[in-house]
Amino acid sequence: MQLLKGKKALITGGTAGIGKAIACLYVEQGADVVIFGTNKERADLAVKEIEACRANPEQKVASYLVNVSQSKEVDATVEQLLKSWGQIDILVNNAGITRDNLLVRMSEEDWDLVVDVNLKSVYNLCRAFARPMMKARAGTIINITSVIGLTGNAGQVNYAASKSGMIGFTKSLAKELASRNVRANCVAPGYIETQMTEGLSDQIKESILTKIPLSRIGKPRDIANAALYLASDLASYVTGQVITVDGGMVM
Repeated sequence: MQLLKGKKALITGGTAGIGKAIACLYVEQGADVVIFGTNKERADLAVKEIEACRANPEQKVASYLVNVSQSKEVDATVEQLLKSWGQIDILVNNAGITRDNLLVRMSEEDWDLVVDVNLKSVYNLCRAFARPMMKARAGTIINITSVIGLTGNAGQVNYAASKSGMIGFTKSLAKELASRNVRANCVAPGYIETQMTEGLSDQIKESILTKIPLSRIGKPRDIANAALYLASDLASYVTGQVITVDGGMVM
């Protein structure tokens, strides 16, 4: 059974890590998928990898280069996408970056960049797709936040603020869109094996593992599985929620 057969999904930050894992799982489950990224070479490679996961060779996979923190750029790209694809049923806001430092050493530039890429992008994309989804009286929005948005973390005030803001944004949006049968939820990953975490020292990784009851760092597929559930009809009565996928680290 293909849970997303006939659906069309957009995933930001879909060229690597969690975003690419979600895209691959979605096409396995029958969806057409478009990814947003900022690097053409990486996007082209990701498209080939995602295409290899298709359940049916007729499924569409495409990529667009767009800076999701820029409103005008997002609006123009979404307009172009909707003309080509007709509609988007599933929006996954996954684009994110870190610029870690203690607050007293954090530059305004690093604050603004993280908040713009991680949080303003969610505003940009959700605003662009809210009306089409409301008009269709169908759609689901999945925002990839972080356990850091729930707990905070020293040296990550910008990242924590952006991810916590995403949760409040999603809960508010869920209330706004529910009457039109559009759902909005969050997935909050814990420590996952991605480019963002691979640079951690062995000592830091060992310290992290002591805080995870399941005693392992997560895989991108673990997050993709949660995103699949929320995108599917299995979650048709779920909105405004945060699903934490962290091996039990935050309870």
